[in-house]
Amino acid sequence: MPADAPDMPRGARIRVTIALILIYAFFAIMLNSVGTVILQAIATLGVDARGAAILEAFKDLPIAFVSFAVAAFLPRFGYRNAMIVALAMVAIGCAAMPWVPSFATTKLLFFLTGSAFALVKTATYSTIGLITRDPRSHAALTNLIEGLFMVGVLSGYWIFAAFIDPAHPAAHGWLNVYWPLMALALAAIVLLLFTPFDERGAIDPESLGPVDDVKAMLALLARAAVLIFVIAAFVYVLIEQGVGSWLPTFNAEVLHLPQTMSVQAASLYAAALALGRVSAGPLIRRAGWLPVLLGCVAGIVLVVVVVVPMAEGLTARPTTWIGAPFATYAMPMIGLFLAPIYPTINSAILSSLPRARHAAMTGLIVIFSALGGTTGSFITGHVFAAFGGTTAFRLILVPAALLAILLVTLKRAMAPVSAAGR
Repeated sequence: MPADAPDMPRGARIRVTIALILIYAFFAIMLNSVGTVILQAIATLGVDARGAAILEAFKDLPIAFVSFAVAAFLPRFGYRNAMIVALAMVAIGCAAMPWVPSFATTKLLFFLTGSAFALVKTATYSTIGLITRDPRSHAALTNLIEGLFMVGVLSGYWIFAAFIDPAHPAAHGWLNVYWPLMALALAAIVLLLFTPFDERGAIDPESLGPVDDVKAMLALLARAAVLIFVIAAFVYVLIEQGVGSWLPTFNAEVLHLPQTMSVQAASLYAAALALGRVSAGPLIRRAGWLPVLLGCVAGIVLVVVVVVPMAEGLTARPTTWIGAPFATYAMPMIGLFLAPIYPTINSAILSSLPRARHAAMTGLIVIFSALGGTTGSFITGHVFAAFGGTTAFRLILVPAALLAILLVTLKRAMAPVSAAGR
């Protein structure tokens, strides 16, 4: 941390930390509700799988565009101001859903959510640097916030499921979930308004300006390792979002689970992602990141090859967890193997670059991750509609094989980048 960073009082740091956690958990619920909303949009809003596949784009493309456009301007606008604007945008979208129930409103909500998250993610990570005193406390707070993000993801499935009526799955009553979500956004705004933010350390007096910051970001793509990395990040998120966004629909249409159970069962995917990220650290420290990540890719392939065929030809409609087919519990285990890949390659590429390039690299990570998420959901949705859910999930093998190749190539390209960075 900069030696001249303001030293906030402990009470103020705690209040800011609570605000960041609440806001990040709220956006975890909103962002990762895509899969549930796709399922419910097909059931209640008169849209088919091909049409519903566009929702991921309405979420992710604004994240990419807004991150690219405004990241350099946020320090002068103010991080607290950016978060308040972001929360207000999503609160408006939440209110619109039950008032004007339509697929057009749903697209508007995810457009607002994606745009707002671009502001929140940049503001959150920048604020962490303002309220922590050293790299160790910075890493601890970052891990805490990201860990609770996964708790938000997990809880979101159950929150949405609580508003789905199993007896009337095609009813619009599920849209009432957006009233408490709107209230949560408004509560976060109130908390921000009464939370002291010392942002004096946010603006770098030596900054060359937004135009030069954007040029520095694009210049990184000329490095081979960085280019390989962004492709690997794109492919990874393609797989993760393709599975996450369509798993509730897979549960409902392929495994024939009730709507509520389909959403609740998809929460196992979020739980597996959380468990994978917590447990991979010791393995990576002992064996190195490449062997562990290649083992993770092998695990993904194993789950797809073994479990997907079990889902074919099912006709029973189970109504209890005991009666649910084995694939209900096994398919989400893809998340266990996916989980360590993304944060590990992010850490690897950032560690290979000088600190002055970390902000620009983070911008590229956000942009290509958002594009990968959109592409994954779009492709999976169209294959799902044309050939069925088992074919759509079986095709995960193609990007998984590509990801393994990219990981090996990235490792080989890292040494020149590290040498250049030094």
